[in-house]
Amino acid sequence: MVYKPPLNNSQLASRLLRIGLCVTFLYAAISSTVSPNDWIGYLPHALTAHVSGTLLLKFFSIYEVALAIWLLSGICIRYAALLCAATLAGIIASNYHLLPITFRDLAIMFGALALAALPQETKKTP
Repeated sequence: MVYKPPLNNSQLASRLLRIGLCVTFLYAAISSTVSPNDWIGYLPHALTAHVSGTLLLKFFSIYEVALAIWLLSGICIRYAALLCAATLAGIIASNYHLLPITFRDLAIMFGALALAALPQETKKTP
């Protein structure tokens, strides 16, 4: 009898990247809800000039939780990963003057791109 691991390397990498991205987006959503004053400064001035920063953070937190749930669902992972990468690219671009702080988002963005590049799992029919 030959041992067959439950996941191949590609599947394991996909799950680990999904969990890592999920935790990142959930942390940001929870932290910005609990301590909005710590996060308002990262919002683009063009938006906060017209809409309350606290309100924007609430909507963005909902968006981040939705992304996290989508990643964990395993449905259309490539699209979820690309949306995560685009979100992080937007955060980096709108906060380019804070690169000493947001440079970590570059690594997370490339993790999302790596997830999008992985072969997608297909469901096997019985």
